[in-house]
Amino acid sequence: MSAAPPSSVAAGLGNWQPLAALVVDDEPGMRNFIERSLKERCGVVASAASAEEGARLIERQHFDLVILDIALPGKHGVEWLHELRAQGFTGDVILITAFSSIEMAIDALRAGASDFILKPFRVDQLLTAIKRCVDRAALARQNFVLRREVAEITGTEGIEGLVGMSDSMRSLTQVVKRLAPMRTTVLIQGESGTGKEVAARALHNMGPQSGNPFVPLNCAAISPELLESELFGHVKGAFTGATANHTGLFFYAQGGTLFLDEISEMPLALQSKMLRVLEERKIRPVGTEKEVAVDVRIVAATNRDLKEEVAAGRFRQDLFYRLDVLTLRIPPLRERREDIAVLAMHFRAQFAAQLGIAPVDWTREDLEVMQSYDWPGNARELRNFVERSFILGYFPIDTLRPAGLPRPKVSAAGPIETMEEVEKRHILAVLEAVGGNKSEAARRLGLSRKTLDRKCAEWGVKGHG
Repeated sequence: MSAAPPSSVAAGLGNWQPLAALVVDDEPGMRNFIERSLKERCGVVASAASAEEGARLIERQHFDLVILDIALPGKHGVEWLHELRAQGFTGDVILITAFSSIEMAIDALRAGASDFILKPFRVDQLLTAIKRCVDRAALARQNFVLRREVAEITGTEGIEGLVGMSDSMRSLTQVVKRLAPMRTTVLIQGESGTGKEVAARALHNMGPQSGNPFVPLNCAAISPELLESELFGHVKGAFTGATANHTGLFFYAQGGTLFLDEISEMPLALQSKMLRVLEERKIRPVGTEKEVAVDVRIVAATNRDLKEEVAAGRFRQDLFYRLDVLTLRIPPLRERREDIAVLAMHFRAQFAAQLGIAPVDWTREDLEVMQSYDWPGNARELRNFVERSFILGYFPIDTLRPAGLPRPKVSAAGPIETMEEVEKRHILAVLEAVGGNKSEAARRLGLSRKTLDRKCAEWGVKGHG
């Protein structure tokens, strides 16, 4: 055993407070040495003197990491590792031994070891091995989230932040800013296509968990029989067809945000389990009695009135009250018509940058028709409409008019702003929101810095950055 490294070295190797670690070694001195080294860095540290004793602990409690000596009395360390993997243990296992050979190292890797350390070792060597395990787990979560985002990109609005100039959207943005730093559970209500996931992402991106995964799940898109497994995971043999262990979305969202869209579609039996998760911050994978602590912010969304669902017996009242700590309502486009032009311009800049082609222009009449249309599909429908204009090369404005409706002459609501006026109002609002920083405003607007500078010069507007 070596003395602890200088504090500067140890400090750089991180703390893993949510981590639960199990030390299995038959030497009391080595067990105590490792326990002392991990006590201040890990959330839970337990120890055992044999594989059999370690197995009993794992049956009763969840562990993320096992530090396992190979030469144990009774069951050999590598033999027990094979059994652990066969039983569905998905945590990291770091093997330690005083005797090493190439054959032993190969056996350890084949058995599913995450790392291999030779005795005697220094504390920083052990901490480095643990850090590699933690980093690999974080990378696995990030890769999982990226794969889901790539697979589902056609089904999302793809907006960065909330866009709108109306009073209702300004108020919503202020509430999101206030809520973002907190870990409070949030319920978002709004019609389909209004941007509920956009608001959830804004809550995530503006908060302290922004560096961790944002994991979305549409509860209506998963069959009721599989939804529990998708959320909590399952072990091999938990039910018919469970031929391998499956890691649930709570694992991938660890430290970040789990967004449960259309939560009103969640089966009643699963609702009771979700209530327990929200209260105790622990999950239980399907097919096991072990509980796993989770550090995940829950943001739920629905296009239904949950109070009506509760009254009809389709949604648990206690879960509704647990979710309804604070509810955000996203108004439909027909209630904030002043945002239609701003959103359309945002989407137009977005598609121009993505497709690498010049944006499609619209006339004053096009803008008037867009603002008079009710947009039953809300922002999603408007986005699709703008995308269609890039495909066709013009705005198919006639598709927004009911059959037989004559072309409008003058808006009953009074004068309509020109495109230039809408653009100026939007750009100035974004500049104000970023404190006059032109580089950040240009990024959010999808404009080049040169274009923004030219427009600001025309309007006599100053800025910085």
